[in-house]
Amino acid sequence: MKELKTELERIAYNCRKATFLIEKKQEEKLTLREKLELKIHLAGCSICRIYEKQSVLIDLMMKKIFKENHKDIRLDSNYKLNLQRRINDQMLGNQ
Repeated sequence: MKELKTELERIAYNCRKATFLIEKKQEEKLTLREKLELKIHLAGCSICRIYEKQSVLIDLMMKKIFKENHKDIRLDSNYKLNLQRRINDQMLGNQ
């Protein structure tokens, strides 16, 4: 692994790891080590604390949106067909 030389590189790496752990925490249980690393990082990084609050809020909003009466949302057949053609064209390089 590449050694992080500058303070800015170390901070950026830690923030990337912290945001990963913030997202992971919403989906599954963190290990004790991960919890500790995240807690220490959040204690000193106001940007990641804001990110965590926003991420949790967005997650709750999305869960609420998809829970409320949206179980019957379906794509119509023409849209699906058109989408499949576009995917096939992209895969074959025919833009």
